[in-house]
Amino acid sequence: MIKKSDVFILLAVAISFTVSGYLWFSGQREEGLFTAIWVPSILCFGMYFKLMGIVGNLK
Repeated sequence: MIKKSDVFILLAVAISFTVSGYLWFSGQREEGLFTAIWVPSILCFGMYFKLMGIVGNLK
């Protein structure tokens, strides 16, 4: 089941990926790379809180 928080995390990832691609192809390569490293960071952030929610429900 997809929760509202999951949608927001995936939306943030999609926006970051899109902005990164735009910056890269518009010639601002350093800014594009900097924005690109946000994608795995946001995903890990989302996975962490998802797992903490699952572990919290087990106790």
